[in-house]
Amino acid sequence: MALHIYNTETRQKELFTPIHPGQVGIYVCGVTVYDFCHIGHARVMVVFDTVVRHLRSLGYDVNYVRNITDIDDKIIKRALENGESIQALTTRMIEEMHADEAAMNVLRPDMEPKATEYMDEIQQMIQTLIDKGYAYPATNGDVYFKVKSFKEYGRLSGKNLEELEAGSRVEVNEIKQDPMDFVLWKASKENEPAWDSNWGDGRPGWHIECSAMSTKCLGNHFDIHGGGMDLSFPHHENEIAQSECATGEHYVNTWMHCGFVRIDDEKMSKSLNNFFTIREVLKMYHPEVIRYFLLASHYRSPVNYSQENLEAAKASVGRLYSALEAVEPGEAVQDSQFEKDFMDVMNDDFNTPKAMAVLFELAKEVNKQKDAGLCGLLVKLANQIGLLTQSPEMFFKSQPSDSEFDETQIEALIEERKQARADKNFARSDEIRDLLLEQGIELLDTAEGTSWRRT
Repeated sequence: MALHIYNTETRQKELFTPIHPGQVGIYVCGVTVYDFCHIGHARVMVVFDTVVRHLRSLGYDVNYVRNITDIDDKIIKRALENGESIQALTTRMIEEMHADEAAMNVLRPDMEPKATEYMDEIQQMIQTLIDKGYAYPATNGDVYFKVKSFKEYGRLSGKNLEELEAGSRVEVNEIKQDPMDFVLWKASKENEPAWDSNWGDGRPGWHIECSAMSTKCLGNHFDIHGGGMDLSFPHHENEIAQSECATGEHYVNTWMHCGFVRIDDEKMSKSLNNFFTIREVLKMYHPEVIRYFLLASHYRSPVNYSQENLEAAKASVGRLYSALEAVEPGEAVQDSQFEKDFMDVMNDDFNTPKAMAVLFELAKEVNKQKDAGLCGLLVKLANQIGLLTQSPEMFFKSQPSDSEFDETQIEALIEERKQARADKNFARSDEIRDLLLEQGIELLDTAEGTSWRRT
């Protein structure tokens, strides 16, 4: 089947037809870099990495743009708390973000624009909005967008202006012409970074950054815009309004949003003390286990972070790797029903849970037939969603562990056990096996010798 994607704006699956045949422009809202990335960021990273991989497997020339917000209230506050410059903080956090991505086998975007590098484009868009009557400078040096000037405001989120206006009356702000108006440019405060502008020193509002960067990198009208479900309103709603008012063109054809990450069925929140960074989770689980866990639910559904679900993911990835131990992968078989089924479910709005079900059926057949071509196909299809990228031996040995034994010590104990067995000292042999098993290390005796894996 041809690729169909659920469009948040139209609330239905649609046949994907790129604006330019054979080419796809996709923009995803990235991270505000003031701290280590959390498991919610990981879901967006992994989901859209998988989307881009699939688009490329279909033969599309994809230009994947994911921005970095490197100026923001949280960044300013954290830099002051740390006693470091904003640039030092953001540079360090970007490096840490890239390290987390690399660990989870997330490919780098083709373009990674930073807000501070697009000040000219941001100011030009704001000035265009003012000139066209969609925005106004306020008396305090801020610049605001006139929400009511865009008649289609609310079309992405399904919110109507009357409901929004009723809710916004709580916020009393005499500076704005209307309570619903949102900021495009913020006048600078004391000891805050600022850029010169026609409206005085200041910095951009969050929403205008993405409009300026996306249109500069992909054009006024592009194919796909993505991000977390929490961004659909007001961030993406505001992007649509300011972008279409500035350019006079339709902004985005297809909107994609990931469901929330929940922690033990509660919303992830620092206030609830259930907030996990990618770095913390990587200390407990192999990166492919985390990736599998994040893709085991459909991207539009919420995913529940729990030890039980991560352990289930660990067992599932282990089953796939165990199939690779049955036979050495060869050149992937062609025209297989497994591949057709895999591509069909991925073409149905990137249905990774069903794609994984196909992988398990294929793994079952590999175990049954011991066929190198089928094993090669298993690796090929799994690679398309970022799995089975290591050898089975490396995967099973590289599980995070609290064991006090490193690889050198394990190999030494295996040699000692080998000698004990040769000396018929089976008591010592069993003692070593039990000692290693207590440390989460399983020994596998075969005709070729003894290997080991972390359980």
